[in-house]
Amino acid sequence: MTEGLKEVVETAGGLREAMARFPTGVAIATVRDERGLPHGLTVSSFCSVSLDPPLVLLCVARSAQCFPVFARASEFAVSVLREHHAELAARFATAGAEKFGPGGLGRTARGGVVVDDALAVVECLVEQRHDAGDHVIVVGRVVGTHLTESGAPAVYFNRRFAALGPAS
Repeated sequence: MTEGLKEVVETAGGLREAMARFPTGVAIATVRDERGLPHGLTVSSFCSVSLDPPLVLLCVARSAQCFPVFARASEFAVSVLREHHAELAARFATAGAEKFGPGGLGRTARGGVVVDDALAVVECLVEQRHDAGDHVIVVGRVVGTHLTESGAPAVYFNRRFAALGPAS
């Protein structure tokens, strides 16, 4: 073993600790149920899959309260957060929290619920779902994007929010 590295034997715990050391962007993914009510959660597993066709994916834990809605929704929206959205990200990561209370959210022309002043918003139609252990990978075909001029993204590293300087 390389000097300075500590071996963690328990696989799930070791993976959790290793992934905490991988900085990720922070986003909020939202869907609407059959009655039009919004549901959502904070995600760090969000990435592009393909440019042609334009596809992205996000991973949703089966244990998430909103999982049943994500499991059957035909579309979703993802808001890429700025550094000052950390409180909103924490709210959407908390089970039982009033996620869609006043302030911080708006709707797109398609009806998606998104974060006001997000760095970017991606609206998608669900293309595929894949079982992946205790999560489901949701692949979406991008049908709309909304971008802001610039700003510093929210970053999650070692179980804390951090910030990078604004993009130039």
